[in-house]
Amino acid sequence: MTDMPARRLLLVHAHPDDESINNGVTMARYAAEGAHVTLVTCTLGERGEVIPPELAHLTGAALGGHRREELAAAMRALGVDDFRLLGGPGRFADSGMMGLPDNDDPGCLWQADVDRAAGLLVEVIREVRPQVLVTYDPNGGYGHPDHIQAHRIATRAVELAAEAGCPVDKVYWNRVPRTVAEEAFARLGEALPGLPFERAADIEDVPGVVDDERITTEIRGEGFAQAAKAAAMRAHATQITVDGSCFVLSNELAQPLFTTEYYELVRGGRGPGDGEHGRESDLFAGIGNGDGIEEAS
Repeated sequence: MTDMPARRLLLVHAHPDDESINNGVTMARYAAEGAHVTLVTCTLGERGEVIPPELAHLTGAALGGHRREELAAAMRALGVDDFRLLGGPGRFADSGMMGLPDNDDPGCLWQADVDRAAGLLVEVIREVRPQVLVTYDPNGGYGHPDHIQAHRIATRAVELAAEAGCPVDKVYWNRVPRTVAEEAFARLGEALPGLPFERAADIEDVPGVVDDERITTEIRGEGFAQAAKAAAMRAHATQITVDGSCFVLSNELAQPLFTTEYYELVRGGRGPGDGEHGRESDLFAGIGNGDGIEEAS
């Protein structure tokens, strides 16, 4: 690519819809600010459970193709033009939930050779030269094999890219502070009688919830970014039903829709914090100016 913007953000996710749930505000904000936002999705989510009855006939490759269209619609809502499938469409299949026979499919992501898959991601890194990469923690947020594998691939790609002279300055994991989750679920419980959903999920159902002190960075969305996130999530109609400030997945358990997104910096220099908690308010904080940098612990 030529004439790349000064700020370049790369996100690595397992399936279509993960990016909108975890990072919709972040992606919309940086895209609107002129940063180059690149999304790499590792599978098409061919083994996802379909919510709408009228789409229940979609399975396997047909579902993957439909979810690819949903992903494109979500990216339009977020203002992101650069979105890719790792190794191209169909290179890695959805592995299904942990412990299922689907995990043994030799073509699924869970069975992929991490170094080879990471090499495909290195190609993207060499092209885009992102300063910041966002992905999951080692447990993939909640233990899904594709999320765990996406973490491994992203982590190894950062190592290989550095060896190739294309270092990524900062790496973040998706997070939710425990107190924020607790407060959001308390509000959800109060609102539940007036919602079309019968039951709420548990905090344990939310990927990446950790104690507040582990949060290094929070990205707040203005009105446009919040609306873009909700629209992007609605675009993933096979997987998500959105109603106001909450949503459900195929388990029909209501979860809060977070309009501030949180991160843990795990690689690179931590920039100056601001606000009540002293957290970074910019994923690019400290990059390129050397001011107020401290190593992430």
